[in-house]
Amino acid sequence: MFFINNPYDSSFLSQHQYITDEEAADIAKISANSYAAWRAKPMSDRLNFIKRLVNVLTNKQHLLAKQCTLEMGKPISQSLAEVQKCKKLCEYYINSAEIFLTPVKIDTDGSESFVVYEPLGVILGVMPWNFPYWQVFRFAIPAIIAGNTVLVKHASNVAGCALLIEDIFAEAGFPDGIYKNLLISGDRVKKVIENPDVKAVSLTGSEKAGASVASIAAAQIKKAVLELGGSNALIVCSDADLDEVIPIAVNARFQNAGQSCIAAKRFFVHSSLFKAFIEKFTEAVKELKVGDPLNEDTYLGPLARTDLAKDIEDQVNRSVAMGAKIVYGGNRSEAFYEPTILTDITTDMPVFTEETFGPAVPVMSFETFDEAVSLSNKTQFGLGVSIFTKNVDGIKSKLHLFEEGAVFINAMVKSDPALPFGGIKRSGYGRELAENGIKEFVNVKTVYIG
Repeated sequence: MFFINNPYDSSFLSQHQYITDEEAADIAKISANSYAAWRAKPMSDRLNFIKRLVNVLTNKQHLLAKQCTLEMGKPISQSLAEVQKCKKLCEYYINSAEIFLTPVKIDTDGSESFVVYEPLGVILGVMPWNFPYWQVFRFAIPAIIAGNTVLVKHASNVAGCALLIEDIFAEAGFPDGIYKNLLISGDRVKKVIENPDVKAVSLTGSEKAGASVASIAAAQIKKAVLELGGSNALIVCSDADLDEVIPIAVNARFQNAGQSCIAAKRFFVHSSLFKAFIEKFTEAVKELKVGDPLNEDTYLGPLARTDLAKDIEDQVNRSVAMGAKIVYGGNRSEAFYEPTILTDITTDMPVFTEETFGPAVPVMSFETFDEAVSLSNKTQFGLGVSIFTKNVDGIKSKLHLFEEGAVFINAMVKSDPALPFGGIKRSGYGRELAENGIKEFVNVKTVYIG
């Protein structure tokens, strides 16, 4: 039995009981048994179910958003935007999936050669709490459209959101077994991956969780896709317009209280703009509305749990002990942590070397672009980088210098259904979204006729 409390005021929300290994195996069997009929359906039939799901999402969007806000403290406007983004993803694949999965003819010395894309079977998704709907949908929707069935082990602190997702699939008329929620603890995931009915696994989460899941899947010779942590740089070049940069920089760091793998977590500002940037950025941060996440005008709510707020507080305090200076913020109250700006940073400080999963940002100056690239790459992660400049063509010629899964110029790093999403180094491997994402969990089958 475990309990979920509201991170805003610690009030009780719900209690849940984990299912047993035997019950999890029974659910996996239901999913496996449903697979044969589901994969045999024409693509058009599968897409009709997704269209019904869009209608249910539209009708239930406020209910879903409120549950997210209550369970993990995301401001209600951001929770609603997350649900609406799930609808956008569904609509994208409704329009694109058939094109992506159409057999491809290839000229060879045979009389006929082509490639077909076939589903794998039951796919397990191990999902995080920070975007409790979006993370699930970007995994599950393309996998299901491709003809797979899915099991989702969601984060325990958003168990209510997890149950709602399963409910809306049922309300949309999906056959039982196409989407199933697994209410299990993290230490039971190994058993599910090892289940012969499960053919592959996708995880979004921490580096530690990713390493564990990858090793278990590898031992079973099963495919894994990993979307792990990030420590994205935000680079402000000498020719950047600060009035345009500041609002984007605030959102890139503090949206969802900084609890995002692709948040900008290290700021590098050219020395000629450094003083002005700090002044303007600090003033903008001071204007952020902090408080009850159910209020429409709240921008920054609590972190998802008090221990997470303590973690970011500890990273900041350890960095200050090494010489970092707090320009603004630095205080914690239960699960709330003030938006915090730090300067006088060195590359061995925790706020530079570790992923800061909360509303704190180190700001450093640089003299040359090569120095900015070096600082950006000086991390074990490789998810994305944002660069602000008027010389877009110049940056385009230097994209190869960045050890990242994505480079965004004059914009914050974000996920979009039409763009492949994923990282390199310790940010994981594989891709979600776009054509790349829907082909992660298919058998690319070659056919040759002599």
